[in-house]
Amino acid sequence: MAKRKDVIVIAGPSGSGETTFTNELMLAYPNFVRAVTATTRPPRTGEKDGVDYYFFDMERFFEEVQNGNIQEHTYVRSRDAHYGGYIPDLEDKLNAGKTVIINTERSGAEYYKKNYGATTIFIKPKSLDVLRDRIIRRDSHITDLEVDKRMLQAMQEIVDAQGSYDYVVFNTDGEFAETVLSVIDILKREGYKVA
Repeated sequence: MAKRKDVIVIAGPSGSGETTFTNELMLAYPNFVRAVTATTRPPRTGEKDGVDYYFFDMERFFEEVQNGNIQEHTYVRSRDAHYGGYIPDLEDKLNAGKTVIINTERSGAEYYKKNYGATTIFIKPKSLDVLRDRIIRRDSHITDLEVDKRMLQAMQEIVDAQGSYDYVVFNTDGEFAETVLSVIDILKREGYKVA
């Protein structure tokens, strides 16, 4: 298992900014890397296996679960796909001395807190209207039905997050830099190597 303070969970509903926060932290701190998780959804245009996700078919995904390589996973109904942490990727990065950021949901956050001593941070949009706008801005071809599905999923994640994370940080439009600094302050207080 990892030394304490080598794993960070940054979670949030689709459109909340958790991926952007992860990318900003990796730009600012070269020792920070993102865990590449596994999924059963097909790759989108430009996505690469082993870089964006490990893209497994259903059979391979559950073989990896059975072999202990995926110890936490969830089914996202709005995307009709399974997602799970891929332990070989995580352990390789930890063994290389990296601080690993994991984007996951509540059960994943609980797993990494219990097994890796992770600090868990939930990125929450200031309002659901802002979240809806972000989802639409990210994908101009998204259908109204898909937006509604993602909004329902997001609302459930926000409800589930209450009391489940160490910190909840609001990602307010126009205040991104300040919000990143507040996340960095949290990491400093929690004992991560943030230099």
